Amino acid sequence: MNAEQAARVARWVEMVTAELDVPAPPDVETILDVAKDAAHNVERPAAPISTYLQGYAVAQGADPRTVADAIARLAQGFDV
Repeated sequence: MNAEQAARVARWVEMVTAELDVPAPPDVETILDVAKDAAHNVERPAAPISTYLQGYAVAQGADPRTVADAIARLAQGFDV
C-alpha cells in the first residue's frame, strides 16, 4: 500500500469506527494479510469473509496474530 492509499484507509477506519462506536483495529496490516491470503489462495470472495471471521475470533478473545497465522496456514493448504 502506498502512502496515499494508507492515508485513505486510515481515514476510512476513523470514519467507520466513529460511526459504529467501536475501537480501531490495532494492526491493520495483519487484517490486510488475512484478506490477501484468502483472496490469493482460495477465492477473492473469501477475503472479506475471512477478515470477518478473524474479527469475530478476536472479539471472543483470540490473539489477532494467532488467528491470522491460522487463516494463512489454512489458506495456503487449501486445495478443494
